[in-house]
Amino acid sequence: MWGWLTWVFDRGNEEQLQLFCCSLWFIWFSRNNLVYEKRLKSGSEIARKIRVYITELAVTKVRNLTLHSSNNLQQIHKRGWTFIHFDAAYDRLEFRSASGIIVRNENREILASQAVIHSNIADPFTAEAYAGLQAIKLGIRLGVNKLTVLGDSKTVIKKCQSFFTDKSVIGAIITDIQSLKNRFQEIEFTFVPKAQNIYVHTIAKEAFRRRESFYLERKIPEVVRRTVGNLWPNPPD
Repeated sequence: MWGWLTWVFDRGNEEQLQLFCCSLWFIWFSRNNLVYEKRLKSGSEIARKIRVYITELAVTKVRNLTLHSSNNLQQIHKRGWTFIHFDAAYDRLEFRSASGIIVRNENREILASQAVIHSNIADPFTAEAYAGLQAIKLGIRLGVNKLTVLGDSKTVIKKCQSFFTDKSVIGAIITDIQSLKNRFQEIEFTFVPKAQNIYVHTIAKEAFRRRESFYLERKIPEVVRRTVGNLWPNPPD
């Protein structure tokens, strides 16, 4: 057994060894599903998951080689792309949340702003996930082809980037987001610091103050602009 494994690793190239190791892992994982959960996966399903995972590794490798700094949004903006920031405000007493969203074009001009009130929200993570879903839906509504979604929740952004089924408490929302990815020619999810999301967070809080959802074209509420200006005279773009 060990001699065979040594032979494989001695003769295989990087791509072959990656495929070999991933295949072994998925076969073992499927075996455990069958033994402990009585869930049988077909060979074609296992092969599909292996291909998807290999693709995700390749995409991650490319991103690492061409990684831009999320601390400078001017570097993120690319020709022909639309950029949607999202954030959420959460009311622990009433179990409500508000999603704040701003849409910008490649020239960083505001195309739209939106706030959506949600009820029966269990926790802040769920609130952030719903905000991400609303951002995707707004992109579809606006007919966006190439979309970058920016948020300050590392957990939600990481789950949105994944190709795998999410089994966490926000799994159903993440699944909805992933199911909508094919509505765009290209889509990517980028983490940004909270300081660069101050406008969308303030929009979400304004929705709480109004106690209603709203949608504006090519502008943000003036009260949001004034509030951000008072809190931070020169907020980062």
